[in-house]
Amino acid sequence: MSMLGFAQWVASTRASVSMHESIWMFPIVESVHVLGLCLFMGIAVMWDFRLLGISWSDVPAIEVKRRLMPWMKLGAVVMVVSGIFVYLNDPIRYYTNVFFRIKFVMLALAVLNAWVFETGIHRKIAEWDREVRTPMVAKLAGVASLVLWSAIVIAGRMIAYNWFDKK
Repeated sequence: MSMLGFAQWVASTRASVSMHESIWMFPIVESVHVLGLCLFMGIAVMWDFRLLGISWSDVPAIEVKRRLMPWMKLGAVVMVVSGIFVYLNDPIRYYTNVFFRIKFVMLALAVLNAWVFETGIHRKIAEWDREVRTPMVAKLAGVASLVLWSAIVIAGRMIAYNWFDKK
């Protein structure tokens, strides 16, 4: 099945039709999606700033992470679940939307960045946790996270204003 075929199939499901035809569901779901994004992004920025040494440099990174990550994970879950419902609103339009595609490429890169950090430099956090300077690779992961998540937010917002939609 092609990606377009998948989008067409999703658009024909009862959940998608209900979402699209409801006057209230899309605004509610999109609002929940944005609130999840705010929680996630707020925490992600604080963590990235810790990695960059901009804030909380006097607090061990592992302690900052221990306190922030449960909230960041909650925001991520809310974003993903509500994002699926946002997609259900108009899957074919999203499939053809260049900003939706950009958002997903950036999302894949952000997940890859987090995975590389978790399986690499984070495993050695005990070695650098209390150092005055965070290792350059951890800083690079923080910068990449800030850039990628900013691009995801911008692309997500631009989905509504796609100049390339064929109407």
